[in-house]
Amino acid sequence: MNIDSFKTWLGDDNRKSLIMGILNVTPDSFSDGGQYNNTQKAIDYALKMEDEGADLIDIGGESTRPGAKQVDIEEELNRVIPVINGIRKNSNIVISIDTYKSSVADKAIKTGANIINDISGLRFDNDMVRLASELQVPVIVMHMLGNPQNMQNYPIYNNLVEEIILFFKERVDLMTSNGILKNNIILDPGIGFGKTVDHNFTIIRELSSIVDLGFPVLVGPSRKSFIGHTLNLPPGERIEGTAAAVTAAIMHGSRIVRVHDVKEMSRVVKVTEQICGIT
Repeated sequence: MNIDSFKTWLGDDNRKSLIMGILNVTPDSFSDGGQYNNTQKAIDYALKMEDEGADLIDIGGESTRPGAKQVDIEEELNRVIPVINGIRKNSNIVISIDTYKSSVADKAIKTGANIINDISGLRFDNDMVRLASELQVPVIVMHMLGNPQNMQNYPIYNNLVEEIILFFKERVDLMTSNGILKNNIILDPGIGFGKTVDHNFTIIRELSSIVDLGFPVLVGPSRKSFIGHTLNLPPGERIEGTAAAVTAAIMHGSRIVRVHDVKEMSRVVKVTEQICGIT
């Protein structure tokens, strides 16, 4: 999928589900840290994911696993920019830059990325809202309690889904009042980001309430700890649990799933869409 097709998709009320392939160019991501920490390996893997069915590639240069340490701007740029440049020389696939730093997002978009994926919901960097408005690119707004260093310490809510919805309403109001178009906003409830195991299952179960806000919803359950806790399995053996979560998310209205196992999850999505009558 190229950016023109993606923009058409954003404006379509009858959207098909998209696969976002995860590309962590970091040494310490929870599932695949270090595997693609080499520029050429990362480029090759991105192209492989496209061949396997990815519609979008999400590139991150800083791990956001629980307890992860921050990476300075220069290091993050050194990790992601050569990869974006290399992919763009070989493919027109939509590229998302997974960062909460406006300077990284700016450079990534100017190098060839198309989407800003901000785990902070555009909260950690005061310039991110301005940048997104100036660039007029799609933005993924994620809900997170706290930050990666402390988000899993005491994730407590009075009403989980209601609080996520209120967060999104506040973010959308801020963004649109600063010139970001509604058609450029995608919501991500933040599976695993300041959530307990039960919270993650509740989000998927009640996802339709978030979908009802009227924006495309992205869900990223791939290989995460709520699956591992339930099945008592390490990250590399959580594919069946991921498939179940992806299926349920689509059946409850999610239209982008962010996954590691692109080939397998693209098959899961195709069958799920047939069950749901999504054509």
